[in-house]
Amino acid sequence: MNNYQDYYKTLGVEKKATQDEIQRAYRKLARKYHPDINKESSAEEKFKQLNEAYEVLGDPEKRAKYDHLGSGWDGQFANQGYQDGDNVQYHYSNADPGQFSDFFQNLFGGGGWNFTEESNFHGGGVRRRRGRDHETAINISLADAYHGAKKSIELERAELGSDGRPTRTRRSYDITIPQGVTDGSLIRLANQGGSGSGGGDAGDLFLRVNILPDSRFTLNGHDLATTVDIAPWEAALGGKVLVPTVDGRINLSVPAGTQSGQSLRVRGKGMPVAPGRFGDLLVNVRIVVPQHLTARERHLFEELAKESRFEPRK
Repeated sequence: MNNYQDYYKTLGVEKKATQDEIQRAYRKLARKYHPDINKESSAEEKFKQLNEAYEVLGDPEKRAKYDHLGSGWDGQFANQGYQDGDNVQYHYSNADPGQFSDFFQNLFGGGGWNFTEESNFHGGGVRRRRGRDHETAINISLADAYHGAKKSIELERAELGSDGRPTRTRRSYDITIPQGVTDGSLIRLANQGGSGSGGGDAGDLFLRVNILPDSRFTLNGHDLATTVDIAPWEAALGGKVLVPTVDGRINLSVPAGTQSGQSLRVRGKGMPVAPGRFGDLLVNVRIVVPQHLTARERHLFEELAKESRFEPRK
């Protein structure tokens, strides 16, 4: 089906949205619907739609062509092929644009990553051209970002076959994830992008880091946040409680009189900033009241209620 795809609606942004707004919207939704996180049956299809929308709107060149076409998409017109007057070739940042909709394929050709540019002849020679840079996403865990890691990924790329025609192959890459890498940062693989023409150098491959959500921590820059439950008497009297960090549990001193919702800062237990420097861990305290009491516990609470002059509603 060549039905018109409203990519702005897919990402939930206005047509006048900036590139930064489009990127933020994509990253937020991609995390929500990533198949590794969202186990709903529709999540995978939604994730593909988001990738297709960002493939177009995240690239100013493709976005301009899409905006020029507008919603007056005509399936018959599409089947005849939409041709740019300048014979523009497009590069695709996602690993497999062949999974995109017919609308995308007809609009942009769908032939895979553009890995070379048309040769220009001057004085009988071929002009040397550097290959295009490519970008794709790599998902890593919070622990990988904290400790650093080595990973192998497999991507589809286009290369010239022996007959001079483009062929699509899959290639493995060994990636070093540096310790302290931040969400959204780029890892550069030199000369692993599009092939050059006329003897030109290959472009670079950029991997945009996507740190997946963690069940224990919320990431905010180089700081981490977590929640710990404490008993009413621990809040009133103070004490030590075990709290998680990325590299193990630690004893946290809870001051007497700690309130529910209060944040306690543990310095140096966040994400790496530089060698020997770390962000902080913010521990959000939640006071939990027992739902079931023994007769003795109830008696003690009743005695406390009679004895205490504390009035929380004043």
